Amino acid sequence: MTETDHTPSAATGEKQSFDLGTGPGRVLVWFYGVFTVAAASRSIVQMILDFGKAPLAYVLSAVAALVYGFITYSLVRGGEKARRTALVCCAAELLGVLVVGTWTMAEPSAFADATVWSDFGMGYLFIPVILPVTGMMWLRRARTA
Repeated sequence: MTETDHTPSAATGEKQSFDLGTGPGRVLVWFYGVFTVAAASRSIVQMILDFGKAPLAYVLSAVAALVYGFITYSLVRGGEKARRTALVCCAAELLGVLVVGTWTMAEPSAFADATVWSDFGMGYLFIPVILPVTGMMWLRRARTA
């Protein structure tokens, strides 16, 4: 081995690799994984058993599951492209939570049943509104690491 083999990548000018799923990212992966399963299970069961009752709510829950799943995959995959993609998805998720949350509060009759994002995620202890903010903070920090 040469002396440069022992030199940290920061000293050689190379950007150090950053694993998105480590440290606080591991907690995000866990939460996003749980929410993927929860939202997908809920929407699948609701769509199979009673789709005609509240199609908008059930489709929105399925969309939430897809977004959660994609963010989970991106965090586990890692890399700069995955980080940027997850950041965009977290922003879209936050926008969805805010729009659906506001819509369900302003016009409750528009939804015959609750979605994952109804009332800003009140049924899920507001985690749906906290999670994308936390995710964006982690992903922005990961960029500078």
